[in-house]
Order: sequence, then structure tokens, then C-alpha cells
Amino acid sequence: MKTFALRLKPEQDLKKSLKNFVVANNIEAGFILTAVGSLQQATIRFANQNESNVLLDKFEIVSLVGTLSVNGIHLHISISDSQGITRGGHLVDGCLIYTTAEIVIGESKDLIFSRELDKQTGYLELAIYQRS
Repeated sequence: MKTFALRLKPEQDLKKSLKNFVVANNIEAGFILTAVGSLQQATIRFANQNESNVLLDKFEIVSLVGTLSVNGIHLHISISDSQGITRGGHLVDGCLIYTTAEIVIGESKDLIFSRELDKQTGYLELAIYQRS
């Protein structure tokens, strides 16, 4: 396994920054090992919803999980507000860093992740291939 670490700074977009990092490092089968930080704006698509919600407040990132590949990324985030109320869902563009985001990414050198249309779900779903 190869590991990468990055720190995002204020105003950076979390998802866009991760996409750019994955492309710049040609990551084909990555996953989030750990992530902490804060947001000043969160844009999340909640479960079984078509539209995203923009939340304007200061939030702690309490969890970030998912897969990363030059072929597509799929991430879920959980955030908590100043009262400790936690919400989570599908990470979309528009999550803006407040003070920092410290992220460690792992990459399997044995696998390639792809996104392919699944006829049963109607979504681009993870397809896993052994690297030859």
C-alpha cells in the first residue's frame, strides 16, 4: 500500500481538491484512511435525495470515507455543528474548508477502481479489477 498525506487550507473546496490530488498523483485505487478538519460551508446530498443541501455554519469534519480513483470518486462525510449535532451524506462540490483539512489517503497497487453503470441501480457503481 502506498500512502499520501495532504493538508487543505481555508477556502479550498474539499471534493474538488481531492479530485485534483487524485488526478495529479494518478491514483487508481485509493481510499480515505483518516481525515479531520473543519468547514465553513457544507454541501451534502442526504440519503435518497436528488438535490444537495448547502449548510452555512462552522462544522467539524468527524468522518470522511470512500473510494478515490482517476476513474471517479465516491465519498461520504459526517459533520458536527457547535451543538454537536451530526449530519452526514454524500460529499458534493461546495464543501469549503474553514481552518484546515488533514487527510491521509491509501492506495492499493494491486487493484484498479472504475465506475460503471449498474443496470440494477441505474447509477455508476464501483467496479474492481486486479491490476495485471
